[in-house]
Amino acid sequence: METLSFEFPCPGPDAPRAAPALVGVVASGNLEVLVEPTAPPGRCRVVVSTSARGFGEIWEAVVRDFARRHAVSGLSISVNDAGATPAVVSLRLDQAVEEYLGRP
Repeated sequence: METLSFEFPCPGPDAPRAAPALVGVVASGNLEVLVEPTAPPGRCRVVVSTSARGFGEIWEAVVRDFARRHAVSGLSISVNDAGATPAVVSLRLDQAVEEYLGRP
């Protein structure tokens, strides 16, 4: 297992405080994402635990793109990965923040 940590500045207001949201499942080629309102104001924190070692640059690019596309300031995101592709990672991150924000 490899653990990667990323923290980015996020412009705009902090995401609203809500109950944590969990999407996905840890299984071959998939991942689980937990979103919680625990990052410092104006920041987005992402911690990835992955079975696929050596892909830190790809993870950073996918997570950075996600943070640019969503209002995730003030949120901490935990990812438990079992070899998901970047497209699946983006999908699950999008689903998790939408679930957290209560959007259908």
